[in-house]
Amino acid sequence: MFVLVNLKAYPCDPVEIADAARDVSDDYGVDIAVAPQTAHLSRVADTGVETWGQHVSPVEHGSHTGSTLAEAVTDAGATGTMINHSECRQKLADIDAGLDAAERVGLDTTVCANNPEQVGAVAALSPDAVAVEPPELIGTGTPVSKADPDIVTDAVAAAEAVDEDVSVYCGAGISTGEDLVAARNLGAEGVLLASGVAKADDPKAALENLVEPL
Repeated sequence: MFVLVNLKAYPCDPVEIADAARDVSDDYGVDIAVAPQTAHLSRVADTGVETWGQHVSPVEHGSHTGSTLAEAVTDAGATGTMINHSECRQKLADIDAGLDAAERVGLDTTVCANNPEQVGAVAALSPDAVAVEPPELIGTGTPVSKADPDIVTDAVAAAEAVDEDVSVYCGAGISTGEDLVAARNLGAEGVLLASGVAKADDPKAALENLVEPL
């Protein structure tokens, strides 16, 4: 299982969490990545943890003030990026252009989608993975695997129907090892989570509790 910890814009210490994620990844043999704020990418990458961008803009070099250039993300040490998170939604054409930007510099990609129908649409753009995240469950502590397991199984089926090489991840409300096991049993190959680690008093303990059942 792949675990992507999105730090969003939470008031946390990105280096502390990155150190914890690196150590837990090594100790438990689970692939854990951290997606900090763009300004913190280099600091997080310097810890040795797998580092992801929270977003790349659908642009090339040029007059794009305020954009997140894919080249800058890789220069900072990231090896992957999310695209179209529910809190940073894009039109389908911009998702496609963002994927082109990521491919231009060799970034792995996970495109977020709200439901199985959207999963099928973005899978047709050939990202490395699609993450199904019902927005109403984000930050609630109630995982989609419990609230509506069919969303996960339908998302897996939707992606497979379009491109069997696109992995499906599960997000929204993930916080426990039980949630990870449930997501895996429903066919997901990874999870996205945020507050369960970023807001934890002890991020390393939270990550250990998350992956230990695997």
